Amino acid sequence: MKTPAIEPQPVREVLFQFVFPFSLEHECQNELREKLLQDGFIPFRLGDTELEDRFYGGRHRVSHPDMERYYLPFTNQVLFPAEDNVEAFRRLSKSLGMKAQLVSRQRRASFIIHSVDLFLCPFDTGFLTLRTELDTYNGITLSESIAFADRFRSLQDANRQDRETFVEYEGTMYEEIDQFLFQEIVPQLLVYLDQTPMAGSYFEELPFLMDERMFVLAFYRFPSEVEISLLDRYRAARLDGFDADGNPAISASHLPYIRDYCRRYGYDRWAPYTYFFTDENCFCCLTRESRDHAAVWVSRWYGEYYYGLLLNLFHRIVLLKLSNAYSRVQVERKELHTVELIRDITTFAAKYNFVEVVAQSHGREIFQRLRQIYGNDELFIDVKQTLSDLYQYQESRRQHQSGYLLTILTIYTVISGIYGMNQVIDDLKTPIRWSNMSSYSPFEWIALLVTFSGLIVAFMLVFDTVRKWSIDFIRRKRK
Repeated sequence: MKTPAIEPQPVREVLFQFVFPFSLEHECQNELREKLLQDGFIPFRLGDTELEDRFYGGRHRVSHPDMERYYLPFTNQVLFPAEDNVEAFRRLSKSLGMKAQLVSRQRRASFIIHSVDLFLCPFDTGFLTLRTELDTYNGITLSESIAFADRFRSLQDANRQDRETFVEYEGTMYEEIDQFLFQEIVPQLLVYLDQTPMAGSYFEELPFLMDERMFVLAFYRFPSEVEISLLDRYRAARLDGFDADGNPAISASHLPYIRDYCRRYGYDRWAPYTYFFTDENCFCCLTRESRDHAAVWVSRWYGEYYYGLLLNLFHRIVLLKLSNAYSRVQVERKELHTVELIRDITTFAAKYNFVEVVAQSHGREIFQRLRQIYGNDELFIDVKQTLSDLYQYQESRRQHQSGYLLTILTIYTVISGIYGMNQVIDDLKTPIRWSNMSSYSPFEWIALLVTFSGLIVAFMLVFDTVRKWSIDFIRRKRK
């Protein structure tokens, strides 16, 4: 395949945010949160302006007032809770300043991890974010930057290039990124991860990731005299770094296709100086603005756009979890699980499925592009249909149960009406005259059987009703 000629473009600044979505074991969030606080994580509060420059390296900061104005008030209550609220996004952050190297067969890339975020979200979901910056002191190209992102987001080795690359940190080599992640950065997290979605999988070990890879938020600042070409934009969005031979790679050769891709997935409102791209694996910004002007984009990229991506990922993951739960309910046919799933879908639709979340026009357009890329609208339509099916199934089940109960009660009513308890009631007075039962006629034995079985059925119905009410009450309290 003949590929278009690729020019080696220098970059002045390269920033990444690697996002790892995960699912937690049920009712473990508070325990995990306490452990994270003990290990130096800080609860993020929008009102605490001292945190504006705490987690983004020495040169950058995020404006908390701008973030608050960017989102609509009801969205802020979920994204930026004023206190610890289990129904909102609970962010805990920690400054790291860890310097390491990603070593491959052809090159060695030095990088620094400025900080780590851990979000504890509703529906037992969460996000881990690593804020990383590449060392550009000795010069670095766009291809090298993309290659770093493509390799570092691969938590587990999937091909030869992955197996030939490792992380070196303080004299220790980590062959896979997840080893570096769960041993050096967040060792507290691994034991709380829910592996249930991976039951039955042969090779995949981490749920909600595509090919065991993290999502990437990338920021590339070029020299002001460099033109950001069509191929640069396409390769940055598709994370096309180097091929197996170490040459700059591009995953397409047909220029009309590349042009159409950039038109559909790009946002060129500020072209030719700044471009944004939203792909299913990557959200990136490419700019050739000056350092001072680019700092404005970095602030939004670390702040408003970052939260917009997380909110869309949260919608996608929860919708996938609800769809997966529906398939289990269809197989198990348990009323308790059906009721719980109906409650979860209703809660998500009422509290979290925001469509209009951004107050500013350009932010609204970027947010809608992200939502479209992840297919959240289609997933939500499917979940709404699931809710309708669940209601129909529950109504049908209740009708069947009511029919069975009515049949039983009718039988007892008819039999007791024909025979009556008065045939044996005198013998059941205290003290019970058991000896008289030996001379009972067949009809008296039927009356005795109806009496005792009717009492047993009545007690069982009362016990079952109280049990279901208690279970539902406890679950609602826990929710």
